[in-house]
Amino acid sequence: MSRTLRVPIFPLPGAILFPRSQLPLHIFEPRYREMVSDAIDGAGRIAMIQPHRLDDDNRAPLFSVGCVGELVGVEELEDGRYNIVLLGTNRFRLIDETNIDAPYRCAEVDVEAFDDSDPAPLALAQRAEVEREARRLGDAMGLAVDWNAVNRLDDEMLVNAIAQVAPFDIGAKQALLEEPTLEGRADLLVQLMQFHRAAVTGGNDVEQTLQ
Repeated sequence: MSRTLRVPIFPLPGAILFPRSQLPLHIFEPRYREMVSDAIDGAGRIAMIQPHRLDDDNRAPLFSVGCVGELVGVEELEDGRYNIVLLGTNRFRLIDETNIDAPYRCAEVDVEAFDDSDPAPLALAQRAEVEREARRLGDAMGLAVDWNAVNRLDDEMLVNAIAQVAPFDIGAKQALLEEPTLEGRADLLVQLMQFHRAAVTGGNDVEQTLQ
């Protein structure tokens, strides 16, 4: 079964959005300011998707999976820029780009390609491992993190929030987005955090424990 939508697409390298997660964005390029304006006047949706290339020719090939976001926060600045917040609704599979009379890109997408209903909770041991590796990576990178606030997040918010903000490369972030289940995403996230921590420390970091 499939259900298609025509949506404006925002091909932003390194930016991923998950269902029920929020993504704040500062919109300053004229084409994307127009996209936000049209979305406000229209269906209130923008689809986040990653490009394969880091260039800015508006023709870079796209990954096949992204996530539709609903505009839940909009601040229009005096110079025409926007601060927006997107709330993820559905991951999608890209069907085809469509030609429109606008400077931004638009596509037909299948929003029923993934089962994005509420996931089952993680096992306690898996949840603890995600928290432990997040703390170790944060300490290795010298980040100041409110771990008490992190610990209060539910399983899905915890995994997706780390996946969104962690300094992984485009391919790793895309793999996290395309992982069908929360359990599988948590496993992959732990592996990526361990790999990135080893790269940061040269494998010489000291074992950290949760306080």
